[in-house]
Amino acid sequence: MGEGFWFEAGALVPSIGVGLLFWFVIRSILRADRSEREADKQAEKEYLAQRRAREKGDDDPTITSSD
Repeated sequence: MGEGFWFEAGALVPSIGVGLLFWFVIRSILRADRSEREADKQAEKEYLAQRRAREKGDDDPTITSSD
């Protein structure tokens, strides 16, 4: 392995670094989107449950009386 190999390998380091940085950024964006969609689904389920409870005549299903 001569001097030329290390020179060429060293020339690839910035490209590999930028590729890894791009991969980490895209991965974090996709994970954030996934968790945001799950939170939206959960919020919609809670909203629909409250709406159904109000339509049935309950005032607020989250408040319970402790008499």
